[in-house]
Amino acid sequence: MVTMTHTVPPAAQPADATAPDRIAWLRLSSVTLPLATPISDAKVLTGRQKPMTEVALLFVELATEQGHEGIGFSYSKRAGGPGQFAHAREIADDLIGEDPSDIGRIWTKLVWAGASVGRSGLATQAIAAFDIALWDLKAKRAGLPLAKLLGAHRDSVRCYNTSGGFLHTPTEQVLENATASLDAGIGGIKIKVGHPDGKADLARLTAVREHIGDDVPLMVDANQQWDRRTAQRLGRAMEEFDLVWIEEPLDAYDAQGHAALAASLDTPIATGEMLASVAEHMELIRHGACDVVQPDAPRIGGITPFLKLAALAEHHHLPLAPHFAMEIHLHLAAAYPLEPWVEHFDWLEPLFNERQEIRDGRMLLPTRPGLGFTLSDRARAWTVATHESGTRP
Repeated sequence: MVTMTHTVPPAAQPADATAPDRIAWLRLSSVTLPLATPISDAKVLTGRQKPMTEVALLFVELATEQGHEGIGFSYSKRAGGPGQFAHAREIADDLIGEDPSDIGRIWTKLVWAGASVGRSGLATQAIAAFDIALWDLKAKRAGLPLAKLLGAHRDSVRCYNTSGGFLHTPTEQVLENATASLDAGIGGIKIKVGHPDGKADLARLTAVREHIGDDVPLMVDANQQWDRRTAQRLGRAMEEFDLVWIEEPLDAYDAQGHAALAASLDTPIATGEMLASVAEHMELIRHGACDVVQPDAPRIGGITPFLKLAALAEHHHLPLAPHFAMEIHLHLAAAYPLEPWVEHFDWLEPLFNERQEIRDGRMLLPTRPGLGFTLSDRARAWTVATHESGTRP
């Protein structure tokens, strides 16, 4: 455990928005968020993974010579958190002295700093935290919420809850969780499927649909559990439930299988959350393998590559439903031209002082500049390692 003293940063001084500025200081924080209950999905039931008990997060805090600040984060579920922190620590010094507005050039510089480990996966997920912090800083400097800086199409986004429907949760509790989510103003419900016996999935799905009624948007997520034959069979059996989508029915890299499934079923196929680059998403889109694209900004390298993917998805008229990290994805979804979804997870809420406002099935865009969140005292207490570069103004 690293003991830290937190000092309030000096307020940013008024400055010409066009005046040159430089990154003077940054801090990396490795934070381990404990989960109240071990989390299980289909991959746990088949022995591929162990129940998830914590989330590892990499936070980046930046400050410039003129006193502007930004914060961003990436994350890892199960293994990988220490690796992200280690890679970020290696490349952190490369940001000192850079103009924080040159986000695209900085992203490329950081990628090539660690080019031998590739342009996807752990390396770019570490870069994502820097990239997101730079976009947060840029929006704060402009005095705008990030979505407004990007060019928002709406001030709220449809939202659905996932955290109440995992496979470790008994069906009766899933029903209670669904009621609580809808009472809180959340617009849709997603439940996990992928039991070894597909009949258990259908029974669970039947119970949820009967409980919430026919008018509430309902999704299912198989977490890559099925083979092609099983996905076809269960996908057809699920048609009667009028699902918004079936998520990750097959291995994340099985573009041809997803394409065949999307062509054969009336229910839309959603996938993409496990992919770690724009190039991997392009392969899905090229094959027509998804009806709904589900990128994760921290996983694909940050907001800079996310915007490239969003433009590609719009060109193909694909709905967008970013995965996890609603604190970031709310802004990116609000700036997407086609009506999107954002995923409500309450797991990360203890890390932040702010809460997302939800009303009438939609998550409201915060009016605070930037991403609109600050780290809580609990996040500081869960910090297990830090690294600083440069000198704080």
